[in-house]
Amino acid sequence: MNKTALTYLCLFFGAIMQGLAMSIFLFPHSIPSGGAAGIAILMNHWFDLSLGISLWLANIVFLLFAINYFGFTWTFKTIISVATTSLTVGYITTYFPHPHVNIFVCIAAGSVMFGVGVGLLIRAGASSGGMVIPALMIANYKKWSPGKVMMGINLFIFLLTALVIDYNIVLYAIICQFFSTNIIDYIYELRFHSIKLLSANWRKR
Repeated sequence: MNKTALTYLCLFFGAIMQGLAMSIFLFPHSIPSGGAAGIAILMNHWFDLSLGISLWLANIVFLLFAINYFGFTWTFKTIISVATTSLTVGYITTYFPHPHVNIFVCIAAGSVMFGVGVGLLIRAGASSGGMVIPALMIANYKKWSPGKVMMGINLFIFLLTALVIDYNIVLYAIICQFFSTNIIDYIYELRFHSIKLLSANWRKR
């Protein structure tokens, strides 16, 4: 398969997996999968906006900032990722409302699906948007793992979401982040011949 086609197939698959993890397993319990998702949940709570629109709005500022640091190609792929994820979340939450099931089952399934989705996005030369953008910038500069950096950045928004909606949310979100970020790092460190691992040359491509 053509390398470009494989990369974009990986991108769309990762974005859809991320959207399904959010809409089916995490959002029904108001569990943010990350910083942008936490902002989206808060916007939905405060302004009654749909989760799909809220997720898109939560990413706009970071996407505008990303183009100056990562360049057009990376930002374009991330815009596709965010749009695909937002459409998936909007469609599923509107037309297929998911009933609440056991919260720990949802956390486990959502963490795995979200981690694989974001890992594939990073491997395809994009990101899931939101706090992944500053996380990748810091990880690239400090040579740290992107998953651990992203978890640190997200903690503040988790705490805010917990204070506004339910204090248990921060515990659930941290559990979700622990599992998903380890999966992200595992996918990130795998060696595939078809899709190059991102390196310092992310910037300005």
